[in-house]
Amino acid sequence: MAGERKNEDPVEEAARRAEAREKMGIETPEPSLGSRLGQIGILGWAIVTPILLGIVLGRLADRAFGTGIFFTAPAIFLGAAIGLHAAWKWMHHQ
Repeated sequence: MAGERKNEDPVEEAARRAEAREKMGIETPEPSLGSRLGQIGILGWAIVTPILLGIVLGRLADRAFGTGIFFTAPAIFLGAAIGLHAAWKWMHHQ
């Protein structure tokens, strides 16, 4: 069968691929605008929530130890790293 396809016309092959793409598009339609906006919102909160949590925990530690922003700054970066990692994993899961 592979030998048969090598001798086929490139136009026929392109038409076959286009038909397969169209069939796949009908079976799995594009998400709606509302769905896309919802996904953007989820990604935003997945990144912002750990950052805010890092700020709160860092400020609490700084107040407890009287250290200015010694704990807050690294906690923000740690929260950002956790949030970006969570968003990355969620995007690849979708």
